[in-house]
Amino acid sequence: MRWLKFTANDKTSWGIVEGDRVVAVDGDPFGEWQRTPRSHPLADVKIELPLMPRTFYCVGLNYLKHLKEAADKRGEVPNVPDRPEIGYRAQNALIAHDEDVVIPATATEKIHYEGELVVVIGKKAKHLTEANAMSCVFGYTIGNDVSERSWQKADRGLWRAKNADTFKPMGPWIETDVDLDKMETIVKVNGKESNRFHTNDMIFGIKPFIAEMTKYFTLWPGDVIWMGTDGASPDLKAGDVVEIEITGIGTLRNRFVKETV
Repeated sequence: MRWLKFTANDKTSWGIVEGDRVVAVDGDPFGEWQRTPRSHPLADVKIELPLMPRTFYCVGLNYLKHLKEAADKRGEVPNVPDRPEIGYRAQNALIAHDEDVVIPATATEKIHYEGELVVVIGKKAKHLTEANAMSCVFGYTIGNDVSERSWQKADRGLWRAKNADTFKPMGPWIETDVDLDKMETIVKVNGKESNRFHTNDMIFGIKPFIAEMTKYFTLWPGDVIWMGTDGASPDLKAGDVVEIEITGIGTLRNRFVKETV
């Protein structure tokens, strides 16, 4: 099932995507809901952020190629992690499909994309094991973890490099039925493919992360976990359009614009 948050006729609601239409739903996918008679052509609605997460988790270096490329740029030997480690991102950075990523006026030319699988939690979970970790997963969406690399190198934390306003596009919807082993992530810049990798070729997959995370804290419905990326990004500039497709889910598209002050 494909769940969409959308606005039509000045009303925002949840809906279920069926072909080229969206059927409005009363309620939400994390609780009670029912279909309504209202439906709209998908092309005519405003696609909203799939959800505002209670907690916004993210995985760092979780693909070998990305890890090696990052180490090569620093002139270091790749340090492959021996256990899952998690970080956080800021809700203020989230934007929806087809909304603009605003490059801050003070940013350098080192603006990069990172196409990521996003896991959406559907049930309260604590002390899960790898055997039952997937029991709390509701579905999946797509994220673009935009980064300003010069700030990432200069700052002790990632407060602006990763969390500037609009730096976290997510969407377009939540897909509940996927085959992780068959999925590919394909990134295009201005219509030209720039990166492709097998989505599930992670150093640590979803199960180990959920098992490790729930040792220490509770996952809640609506939490999201961004699972990292592979490969490298070209330098992006104002006017570029980045499309991140994950097969079985869909395509997240956002244009990059320069901040005007």
